[in-house]
Amino acid sequence: MKAGAPAPWAALAPDLLHPTADDLRRAFKGLGPAVPSPRAGSVPLASAVLAPCYEDETGGLVVVLTRRSSDLRVHRGEVAFPGGRQEPGEDLESTARREAWEEVSLDPSKVEIVGELDHLSTITSSSFIVPYVGLLSERPVLEANPSEVDAVLHVQLAELLSPGVFREERWPLFGSDRPIVFFELFGDTVWGATAAMLRQLLGLITGTLGRGDIGHD
Repeated sequence: MKAGAPAPWAALAPDLLHPTADDLRRAFKGLGPAVPSPRAGSVPLASAVLAPCYEDETGGLVVVLTRRSSDLRVHRGEVAFPGGRQEPGEDLESTARREAWEEVSLDPSKVEIVGELDHLSTITSSSFIVPYVGLLSERPVLEANPSEVDAVLHVQLAELLSPGVFREERWPLFGSDRPIVFFELFGDTVWGATAAMLRQLLGLITGTLGRGDIGHD
């Protein structure tokens, strides 16, 4: 393991690191379609996640994350977006909305989908993940489903963009040197696929990343 690249937004002035709902809309306007997974069409069912965002009382954007239950079989205790496996006959946007409702009681009708991040393929799974970005008109009243979620986390994007929160490491995995990214929050570390999605979301909002820059496989 060795140190990787700095945060894409590391050179930006501090006043550019406090995104708003308008910045989020602007990031996806005219961006073009998400880069699909090479596995699209070759697997019967994929997975989808939702990155719900809202403005707090200061006008800054907040993203909702979950800490997965410590009783789950896989990824127990990890920080993740609400999401899960697609059901037969269900489109992936509906999957993201349904999973957010089931995991944290987020009303699907209150979510405006403003865009998609690039789709992720993971080495350890034969499937892929489609990340949707949602905007809420106000802070939601949420309740964790105890069978899936230990805690609901409301994290300011300005905190994620703060110096020292992001880091990248290069890990020798499956025969090549791969980037693994992390966000160090108070009491939690976000890493892996969720951190890669956050990295692209923040990069799009700050104008420091574009399509094809998901940086995870």
